[in-house]
Amino acid sequence: MMATMKLFSRSQSDLPGLNATVRDIAHSSKELRKLAEGDIAIIDGPEIPRGLAQRLIDMHVSAVATEVETEQGSIPRFGPQMLIDAGVVFIDGIGADGRKSLQSGKTYRLDEGTFYRGDDEVARGKEITLDRAIAVFEDSREQLADHMEALSGNVAEFVRSESPLFIDGLGIPDVDVPIQDRKVVVVSPSADVESQLKDLRSFIREYDPLLIGVENAADILVEKGYKPSIIVGDPELINDRALRSGATVILPADPDGHAAGLERIQDLGIGAMTFPAATDSATDLALLIASYHGASLVVNCGSPFDIETLFDENQRDAAPSALLTRARVGTRLVDASAVNELYLVRSSGLGWVWAVIAIIIALVTIILISGLSGDDSFINNLIDTWNSFAISVQNLFK
Repeated sequence: MMATMKLFSRSQSDLPGLNATVRDIAHSSKELRKLAEGDIAIIDGPEIPRGLAQRLIDMHVSAVATEVETEQGSIPRFGPQMLIDAGVVFIDGIGADGRKSLQSGKTYRLDEGTFYRGDDEVARGKEITLDRAIAVFEDSREQLADHMEALSGNVAEFVRSESPLFIDGLGIPDVDVPIQDRKVVVVSPSADVESQLKDLRSFIREYDPLLIGVENAADILVEKGYKPSIIVGDPELINDRALRSGATVILPADPDGHAAGLERIQDLGIGAMTFPAATDSATDLALLIASYHGASLVVNCGSPFDIETLFDENQRDAAPSALLTRARVGTRLVDASAVNELYLVRSSGLGWVWAVIAIIIALVTIILISGLSGDDSFINNLIDTWNSFAISVQNLFK
């Protein structure tokens, strides 16, 4: 049993409920750092991992509210049960509009699943009991078992029809682009692809990787000043500027060779190649192209495939292709977020260098000023201080 939560004053007025500061922590590390004891945390949902639940419990929040109802989740999670068992009020499904109405850092009154400012309703969800959280967990577990049985059959069927592609690369087009032994970034459409691409700036500047734009992510590459070498996707989803950027254009095609958007390519007067395969995922095709032609590293930017995607009922048809594609690329595949994390570590490690430079500049400035107007004893003291500092720095590397 989790430790019982500290009780907070439910109201400083005659109105029922608890008064607390709201913090929307889902997409802001700054707001997460500001989260204090007694606050109300707003998160995405529907799945709430154990790690996140325990962190919120340890921070002694008074309540947690999700934008998306936990019943819509495809993975059974213990998070809601942990929170409720620890005495945290759990509000389910306030919706996107409700979330937007709640200003992070402002104080609201929460009563029976509804947020108020004074007497005015701001957002409404459903307060979940422990029994209800357990029931949702059990239902989700049953649905997951059914989903995995269906997925197993889909993967077997997909392997039966597409094994020549994934084993021998049959059908992958020969591109007149030097991919062998190069680093490749595959940029795919997603809600946060622009921010991920921004985070990759240092990597792109250092390694000059080959860029593959998938569908309208090719437009984003061009808008940001990058030149994609390859574009994969339905031309109807890509603007003229990107299609005419000089990139090799590859159209996903049905196994019989029919490719959507071929008429548009012909109207624009540019060349294109087709890639017939039994998958609707242009991202998977782009990853296979990079892998088959010998990329030394493939960075996947904008279209992650994780356990949530694997268990998503809406992704049942896409999962077999995604699984086999990532198995085919193997150890060369890395997510853009991991690359960015490496650069963050590297950058933070250089912080002391800038501190040393600042100290040197300050000392030089003082010495120059003192050399013009100070006495010798002051200069000697500065020299002794500098020598001590230099020895300390040298000791860091012994």
